[in-house]
Amino acid sequence: MSLIKPVSKSVWRYTSKAEEVWRGLNGIIAVYKEPGTSLNYVLKNLKYFMCKDLNEMETRSCGTYTAIEGETNRRMRVVSKLNYADHELVVGPRYQEEDFKYFIINPMKSDVSGIMLFGINRGTKMASKLKNLNPIKFYKVKGILGQATDTSFITGKIVEKSTFKFIKRHHIDMVCAAIQSSHQKKMFEFCGVDIQSQAAYDLAVQGPLMTNEKNVPMMYSIKCIDFAPPEFTLEIACINEDDEFLKTLVNGLGLQLRSTATCTQMQCVQFGLFNLDIALLRRDWNLECIVKNMTKTRNLIWKNNLLFRKDPILREYMNDCS
Repeated sequence: MSLIKPVSKSVWRYTSKAEEVWRGLNGIIAVYKEPGTSLNYVLKNLKYFMCKDLNEMETRSCGTYTAIEGETNRRMRVVSKLNYADHELVVGPRYQEEDFKYFIINPMKSDVSGIMLFGINRGTKMASKLKNLNPIKFYKVKGILGQATDTSFITGKIVEKSTFKFIKRHHIDMVCAAIQSSHQKKMFEFCGVDIQSQAAYDLAVQGPLMTNEKNVPMMYSIKCIDFAPPEFTLEIACINEDDEFLKTLVNGLGLQLRSTATCTQMQCVQFGLFNLDIALLRRDWNLECIVKNMTKTRNLIWKNNLLFRKDPILREYMNDCS
């Protein structure tokens, strides 16, 4: 049963009451985080625009209280008066940023851009389950050959320069294949299976393995999809990664090529089955688009039964993501 109440399909066509919309504001949303923006900036803006739109709708009126008036030696009367202690000018807007509960499924540093998922209000439980599934994340990582910085990112101070004209596309492909092979071998080790055994073969023919290890970065695929010296672009499918892992990966790639390399861009293009097509751009951070986005993510989760996957083989999953 879904956690989201049926208040989608252009909510404002059916209701103008903020309270009814608030009751349905429970679920997961996908937004696009731009490079150079912090996580706090995204959170603050999302909550600000949701509060702003809710407060512009028909909100709860000021409460009343019952008072008894009149002289005590005569017949007294019971009257109902406005409770100014509940007035918006006293207590502030009806909906405030502190009212929202949220859970970040895949937090990102400021250098990383791409799709980011949040659980809101009662959707935080669903978001926690989705995060524990540890889905594969797909990145497009760009780098530049011939220079190295003190932070392994383009914004850092250049500490070394080297030649790169001898590097060809097939050189990068060979290094990527070696990196991918080493990570695949590590997956079998975490599963406790000898890579030379029949059991390892039986698992390999079924599809990529899912490991329960959540502290060690694991890579399912890495390949060069664009090479225009000195710049190149990698497509990476991995789990348990962070921005430092991706930066170090590009830096290590340059060293294995007998040169140097620095990461210039990291973009998360897909998180599990959630891709950039459903991510809300900055201009769409308003209440109506957010409610519609919740419906899309809910349908995607329940259609693919994402919260109840127990198969350690990712054959169907990888086919859906490809």
